[in-house]
Amino acid sequence: MSGPTSGRLTVIEHSRESAGLRYVYPVVSRRAGGLSIGVNLNTNNACNWRCIYCQVPDLTRGAPPPVDLEQLRLELSGFLHDVLQGEFLATRVPPDARRLNDIALSGNGEPTSAKEFEQVIDLIGEIRMQAGVPDPVKTVLITNGSLMQRSGVQRGVKKLAALNGEVWFKLDRATDAGMRKVNNTRIGMTRVRANLTIAARLCPTWIQTCLFAIDGAGPDDAEQEAYMEFLRERWAERIPLQGVLLYGLARQSFQPEAPRLTPLPPERLESFAQRIRALGFTVRVTP
Repeated sequence: MSGPTSGRLTVIEHSRESAGLRYVYPVVSRRAGGLSIGVNLNTNNACNWRCIYCQVPDLTRGAPPPVDLEQLRLELSGFLHDVLQGEFLATRVPPDARRLNDIALSGNGEPTSAKEFEQVIDLIGEIRMQAGVPDPVKTVLITNGSLMQRSGVQRGVKKLAALNGEVWFKLDRATDAGMRKVNNTRIGMTRVRANLTIAARLCPTWIQTCLFAIDGAGPDDAEQEAYMEFLRERWAERIPLQGVLLYGLARQSFQPEAPRLTPLPPERLESFAQRIRALGFTVRVTP
């Protein structure tokens, strides 16, 4: 495998180029508590949303270019060999994070927008088996959920479940106006409700929510209550959610709104988490 083999990774260094590869990159994940092997299908920095906290420079609207499945196979196989049998963990990862936690489809845009998404899931399954990836290592899809209505995406997500899979489904705000402000999308909450239900019934699914301040103010009371009501409805409908991943800003946004964004104090996140827990949901907080 080619690429740099020196330089310690940190939780704030998520460079897609740190391994010198096109599709595969390592991340010491705050939320995972270990090494996450990222798979970036959106190599052109294109996404169908534009979240104002996004750390992708030169982000554009659109879909990814065709995925070179053979190149992805070579990169992921080689990188897994370095991690499982080589010295990558010992030389590149901090001592308290020297474990392989997951293989995560994330990267520089919405991964389910790739036409080859289902084939990529098949490929990851094959490589996991060939490389001897331990069963507890998860395969995670980090998604805005906006394309979950597509049949090919649904087939891929169903296959993901068989790979110790999880879906992390983005829900930063629970009103149409809030989504337009934070995510720059007009998808709307009606579609979010339907697509979250699809995901949760196909694969273990967590809601992932980023909380932060804009111009010094966090989500107002109306936004907070809309979010809580959204969760109450999902609970009443018995949607099989794993829980909520609540996290704050840790890295610099590269969007025009960046100067207006600041992290919320950890106690604000924990206070909101307690409200969610009171509804019966599991909540994991990463300030």
